[in-house]
Amino acid sequence: MAITLTDKALAQLARYLTKRGQGVGVRLGVKTTGCSGMAYTLEYVDSVGEDDMVLDAPGVKIMIDPKSYVYLDGTELDFAREGLNEGFKFNNPNERDRCGCGESFRV
Repeated sequence: MAITLTDKALAQLARYLTKRGQGVGVRLGVKTTGCSGMAYTLEYVDSVGEDDMVLDAPGVKIMIDPKSYVYLDGTELDFAREGLNEGFKFNNPNERDRCGCGESFRV
């Protein structure tokens, strides 16, 4: 599986899961939305789906549905703080365009 997570992203995901107190990991995906066509999703997972691809990263399991994987292949998930803002950043080499507001992308 060619999806990677930075140490900052792994640490933050582990903190969120610990704080939540339940769940087996997180799911990375894409959904159809926005002005450019697709948006990234990141959600807690309480049980692994039978079709999920599972990446066992240190301290956290990452699930990806096969339909999203084709758009996420090669992506690096990072966690960044910029001024007062912080959040996860998807560094995806498959992106061809991103909308002006930064909420959606196109491959």
